[in-house]
Amino acid sequence: MCYSNSSTSKNIELSKRYKKDIPTHLDETPIYIQSGFAFSKWRVITEEAYVTPMNWGLIPAWYNGSDTKEISKLTLNARVETVADKPSFKHLVSSNRCIIPSTGFFEWKLTGKSKIPYFIFPKHDFVFSMAGLYDSWMDSTTGNIVNTFSILTCEANQLMAEIHNTKKRMPCILNSESESDWLKGSLAIEQLCVPFSENKMNAHEVQKSLLVSSDNNRPEAQLPAFNATYEQGKLF
Repeated sequence: MCYSNSSTSKNIELSKRYKKDIPTHLDETPIYIQSGFAFSKWRVITEEAYVTPMNWGLIPAWYNGSDTKEISKLTLNARVETVADKPSFKHLVSSNRCIIPSTGFFEWKLTGKSKIPYFIFPKHDFVFSMAGLYDSWMDSTTGNIVNTFSILTCEANQLMAEIHNTKKRMPCILNSESESDWLKGSLAIEQLCVPFSENKMNAHEVQKSLLVSSDNNRPEAQLPAFNATYEQGKLF
């Protein structure tokens, strides 16, 4: 699954990349690593003309509970194979599609009894386009509208199966030529079951002690632990 992500691109880079306007004062503080369980704001691309800040962890419009974190922690990801059948997502598949720009994400490889963290990042671009769904929920106590999203996941490609070797899942990453079709709704959800090519991805081990610290949102979080980069068919 995808529970740790990064977003270090500048607003102007996102504007050019996705041909979107940037709202005034849109926060572009670099996120080198952040857990989805922080339920914080990320810059998201929709069919709207501008980049939209949304919280990670989808709150369905119909939700009437008192603790939004209880449902958000269950909707950080959505399996693309079953998303059209799930109450939280099925009404969004045809209309509320989005892209979550990512400059790399993190996964853990199980080796014996140890877990080793890896940073996975684009080989030829500065950003991944992760496919997602979003919804708008109204807080009945304040009347505020909260926009939230979930990242779609699929079966892992060869690279991700070696790294995320327990669940063997990965984010649904869009090729650049599919981004517009995804947002418009003309790309069938079933097409996302085919994983993004491992030939377009790099990965390397990162420093575990830094990642699990309370002060991990630093550039060093993405640096190789042993100066080793994964290439298809070869680890170290």
